[in-house]
Formats: sequence, structure tokens, C-alpha cells
Amino acid sequence: MIGLLIQLVIIGLIFYAVWWFIGYIGLPEPFNKIARAIVALVALIVVVTFLLQLGGMQAPTLNWPK
Repeated sequence: MIGLLIQLVIIGLIFYAVWWFIGYIGLPEPFNKIARAIVALVALIVVVTFLLQLGGMQAPTLNWPK
């Protein structure tokens, strides 16, 4: 359980660093908001998948047609 908590903290730090870097490079406003929204959406998907697996559920996967 401690290992999973450490993984969650590391994932959070990575997404925080990406969030900080987007603000640091100073993108113009429409692109800044779009980039932050994409990072937030990816972080949400990663955290929800992580928490579903932590609860013992199978995380949803995408099956692309061949």
C-alpha cells in the first residue's frame, strides 16, 4: 500500500512539474489555456485509472478497431 502511495505522489509531482513548465514558458493566452486543459485532462485520466486499479477494479481500456 505504501508503494502505491509513493507512485501516486510521483505521478502528482510529474504533472505539477509539467503544469509549472507551461506557466514558466509563457505561452500566449489561448494556447496556455488549451495546454493546461490538456494536462489537467490527462492527469485526471491517469489518477482515475490509478484509483480504479487500487480499488481492485479493471481500468477501462480503449479497443481501437483494426
